Amino acid sequence: MKVSLLHFCFYEYTVELANGLAQYVDLTLIHPEKVSAQCQGLLDPRIRVLTFKKPRIRDIRNIFAMSEMMEMIRKSQPDVLHVQETNDIWYDLTLLFNKMPPLVTTIHDVLRHPGDRSSTPGSEYTRRIAFYRSQQLIVHAELLKATLNKHFRVPPRRVNVLPHGELGSLYQRMASTKGVEREPYTLLFIGRIWPYKGLKYLIEAMSLVAERIPEVKLIIAGKGENLQQYFPDEYDAQRYEILNRYILPAEIAGLCDRSTAIVLPYIEASQSGVAAIAYGTGTPVIASNIGGLSEMIRDETDGLLVPPRDVRALADAIIRILSDRQLQQQIQTAALARCEQDLNWLNIAAQTVDIYHKTIKMNNKSLTNL
Repeated sequence: MKVSLLHFCFYEYTVELANGLAQYVDLTLIHPEKVSAQCQGLLDPRIRVLTFKKPRIRDIRNIFAMSEMMEMIRKSQPDVLHVQETNDIWYDLTLLFNKMPPLVTTIHDVLRHPGDRSSTPGSEYTRRIAFYRSQQLIVHAELLKATLNKHFRVPPRRVNVLPHGELGSLYQRMASTKGVEREPYTLLFIGRIWPYKGLKYLIEAMSLVAERIPEVKLIIAGKGENLQQYFPDEYDAQRYEILNRYILPAEIAGLCDRSTAIVLPYIEASQSGVAAIAYGTGTPVIASNIGGLSEMIRDETDGLLVPPRDVRALADAIIRILSDRQLQQQIQTAALARCEQDLNWLNIAAQTVDIYHKTIKMNNKSLTNL
């Protein structure tokens, strides 16, 4: 089977999926030059790579970029085109006005996150084109499948739920520093700092944790909101390590390895790449029992779940995990085991290939009915 995999972003996810798919199909990876540079040295040598110049989103030259992209798709002659959600209005319109091969699209976020200011104006409308033009969709939570049906009337038979594979092992390969020692009372909050991430609840919980464990420390790593709103006065540099900037891929594994737990105090969630990193690095996760996190994390087995916005429950979970080395080891062992099971990319790739076969069958049936 010949498959073309197109992506504009989520390069870490796509690298791992592509390497898994290369075991099963003849794969061509199509992406912008800038993204190709990020993937350098990470891809299976069997994968054919095609690149095109992609200007900034507001640049009219995107018309020519989309023309070049379409020519690459046509020349690769795929049995299936698999697209990672692009969040790009130019691609959406290209999809609307062009005939495509049998199409599978992975949707990472069905609805916009509260406080998301990174989306291109209008893209929340044009992205729906992929919902309807794709023969099959892939999401990472049953909640997202239900949302597609409820809000966009996408039939359940066209939506497939696959796990979000672990990403920790990839970041460990990219790490600039190896063999980082775990700090027994250090917590990590990492990723884009937006309101839905619930950082304020974690900061409130920190004062409660410090009453029981004075050595506790929180690393806040990521760009986004102005953190002064959380620390109107000077923050305690012994208690907080703040990296309010873009975190380089080479830094991520080291931050995870330093931390005894990664905390996701989200008040809304579709799925979580941060949790996928934590599992692969064997770092225990404490997360809100909400959205796709509730489906990914098995409470009391490979992570701990707490009610969203519940500062006391969050503090209690943190105190519990920092105080119990046996619990830390149990969660780490269970999380790493899942990286060989449902979160393993070879297993996910095999399930993805089954969806490709379903897509081809659906396309052939529709052609027969013409």
